[in-house]
Amino acid sequence: MANTTSGTFTFGKTFAIDDIVEEAFERIGIRGVAGYQLKTARRSLNILFQEWANRGVHLWEIGDGYCTLVAGTNQYIGYRASADGTSTLLDSAGAALYGVDDVFEASYRSSAGTTSQSDSPLTKISRSTYSALSNKLAQGQPSQYWVQRFIDRVTITLYTTPSSSQAGDRVQFYYMKRIDDVGAYTNAADVPYYYIPAMCAGLAYYLSLKYAPDRTQNLKLLYEDELLRAEAADGSSNSTYITPKTYYPSV
Repeated sequence: MANTTSGTFTFGKTFAIDDIVEEAFERIGIRGVAGYQLKTARRSLNILFQEWANRGVHLWEIGDGYCTLVAGTNQYIGYRASADGTSTLLDSAGAALYGVDDVFEASYRSSAGTTSQSDSPLTKISRSTYSALSNKLAQGQPSQYWVQRFIDRVTITLYTTPSSSQAGDRVQFYYMKRIDDVGAYTNAADVPYYYIPAMCAGLAYYLSLKYAPDRTQNLKLLYEDELLRAEAADGSSNSTYITPKTYYPSV
């Protein structure tokens, strides 16, 4: 039965944190890990995920959400966790949204949930641009938004401030969520399967700084190489059109 395959595609789902830790330790020549080694590896893996966030956008963490507009309220908040506060940003199912890292695109939606709903794009502006606005409490249909990123929350500040005419309408947005913490050793990692090689290589590199500095340089090169391939795979292709430019030289 040499041609028989498993017929399953769940390796990434069943590849638990303790397996990832063992794989990383084996790459630096250590087997049979336990106790403090597990604890320090879990901490390093959490730090690795934060380092990935610093490198740019991860498409698997992009989601869509919304906030319901309230007359006279121009700021809406998404907290890091429910223990930090109650988010006024909502997910697509209408539940409070937590772990938002940034908001990329937004639009004002009137008559949401009906066949006559209509979207108008909002422009994302900087702190300086928002600061220069003369009357930040002016009311009307929002046309711009400003995002602030704090330790425990992200805020969306709208301009202009919604009036009673916009109350109950929505601002729809696309956001990037933080990568889930490692948590229990029996958890799976919050990464797609094509990032597994980069994750194992990165953790091995981090652990080598503590346990095998003689291997650090080679492991860093391997990690950067694996991560580069994973980032190249993280996306979806779209149609590309190339149009030659017509040039008429003067005669």
